Amino acid sequence: MTTTQPRWTRRPEGSTWGDWGPDDQIGRLNLLTPAKVQQGIAEVREGRSFCLSLPLDFPGGSVLNPRRSAPELMPTKRGERSNMAYPLRCDDPTSTDVMCDDRVLLTLQYSTQWDSLAHVGQMFDADGDGVAEDVFYNGYRADTDIAGPSMFRDGKFVPNDLAPPGANRLGVENMAATCVQGRGVMIDLEAHFGRTGHIVGYDDLMRVMEADNVEVENGDLICFRTGFDRLLLGMNRKPDARALFASTSSLDGRDDRLLKWVTDSGAVALISDNYAVEAHPARPCSDVLCSTLPLHAHCLFRLGCYLGEMWLLSDLADYLRAAKRSRFLLTAPPLRLPGAVGSPATPVATV
Repeated sequence: MTTTQPRWTRRPEGSTWGDWGPDDQIGRLNLLTPAKVQQGIAEVREGRSFCLSLPLDFPGGSVLNPRRSAPELMPTKRGERSNMAYPLRCDDPTSTDVMCDDRVLLTLQYSTQWDSLAHVGQMFDADGDGVAEDVFYNGYRADTDIAGPSMFRDGKFVPNDLAPPGANRLGVENMAATCVQGRGVMIDLEAHFGRTGHIVGYDDLMRVMEADNVEVENGDLICFRTGFDRLLLGMNRKPDARALFASTSSLDGRDDRLLKWVTDSGAVALISDNYAVEAHPARPCSDVLCSTLPLHAHCLFRLGCYLGEMWLLSDLADYLRAAKRSRFLLTAPPLRLPGAVGSPATPVATV
């Protein structure tokens, strides 16, 4: 495709690059219009709310991902003293106040989380010159728009003096500014596949949706309950990775028909209680080069469709199944942290 976009002359087949303008940084969040928010509000019948986030110190340890660690909570300091249960009369004999103040060292994608569009890019020939570049959604570039302190050149890492580290474009603050509120739709995979570890393809998904009378429309936020959340909570911060992944369902990111359904659905986000929404590792790929996380590549890189992982969905899913409902109001902004590629989420469902 030929275009006058500033960063690319060619976009991935089936992508949404440029659909919302040359400088778009929020992708399918553009579909969360006031009308979609009103559709979500229309699903509120009882005024009952569900917390959809795990405690922030779950899963526990670093078994699920050695690069992510549990939060470290600590008090701030007043001089050399801890600012926790600190009586101000130590400094001012006339004061009756006792102060507490703390801080945290936080891995942003440790627990219930959002993946921003800066989380996963791909090698792709966006310039149309036959040479693939490392690019992200809407053609934003690695090493400048999304930058680390070093960059990979000629088979080795060298210092990056092109841009400050972080998501200088596509950062999670863009997502937060939209408020992320609209109509959620629950698809209950556990009710159909139990604790079998079934990898869900297009045909499986269509059968589940037909059996449960679930409809997905343009601009919806789709949630998949697998039971991973309750299994994880039961392990009490000592996760058994083998049991978790072998026992709970996930989407088949190598199923082209499933990926096409995501495209055609107009979903703003795919959200699950499991680790990665898609099966990880994915089924083997027959191409010479392929994505390790094909659903991530399809959603974050091509479509601007967000991914939510390790959400606490089971209580809500049980309620909706008993009520013979699948839709609800979902409110789920991330932290408004400029430059971050992901964020903890504290989503709320209202029914």
